Amino acid sequence: MTALRIALIAALAVFALATAGCGSDDDEAVDDTTTLTETTDTTTEAGTANGLKGTVGPGFDISVDQTSVTAGSYELEVEDLSDIHNFHLTGPGGVDVTTDVAAEGTESFTVELEAGTYNFVCDPHAGQMSGIIEVSG
Repeated sequence: MTALRIALIAALAVFALATAGCGSDDDEAVDDTTTLTETTDTTTEAGTANGLKGTVGPGFDISVDQTSVTAGSYELEVEDLSDIHNFHLTGPGGVDVTTDVAAEGTESFTVELEAGTYNFVCDPHAGQMSGIIEVSG
C-alpha cells in the first residue's frame, strides 16, 4: 500500500509540474522592446476578402494581418489590448481613423483604400510602434 501511495504522489507531482508551465502569462511586465509583426504579406483581391485586422498592445506591438492589398473598400477591425496605446491609420484619400489611447477593446472602421502607402502608428509611441500597408491599383 505504501508503494502505491508513493507512486500516486509521484504521478500527481509530475502532473502538477507539467501543467504549471502550460498557462498564459498574465504578469504585466513592462516590455520596452518593439516587435512589428507582419503575419501575412499577400495581395488581397478587391471584393473577395475585404477585411483587415489590426492589433495594438499589450506590449509595444502593433500589427496588421495584411501589408499588401488591392484598392477597394475594407472593414478594418482593430483589437486594442492596452490603455497606453492606440491604433492610428492614415493615408491617401483622406483616410484617418484611430482608436482612443485610454480605451481597450475591439473597434471597426470602414475605409476606402486607394493606391499608395498607408501608415499605422501608436501615437504616443510613434517612434517605435509603426508599420505600413501598401495598396496597389
